[in-house]
Amino acid sequence: MFQPMQNETKKACLSRLSRIEGQVRGLGKMVEDDRYCIDVVTQVQAVIAALRKVEGEILSDHIAHCVERAIKSGDKKAQREKVQELVQTLARARER
Repeated sequence: MFQPMQNETKKACLSRLSRIEGQVRGLGKMVEDDRYCIDVVTQVQAVIAALRKVEGEILSDHIAHCVERAIKSGDKKAQREKVQELVQTLARARER
């Protein structure tokens, strides 16, 4: 069963994503302006780190609410689905 993200997490993520959007636009400008490659790469790494923070916040929210709700429900099928979904997501993250 789908559970929406908690309001506090949603607001924090939207705020971070807005800042990341600005960073990405800044990266485009850096490339247009022929900025030094290492400076561009440094900013790319900052964007990646910021996206990973958003990813972490969303995963924490998911565990604290969606996975926990499935565990409390006692529904073994829902529990297995949520845990498997989480394992697959974390496995994909490790592949990067």
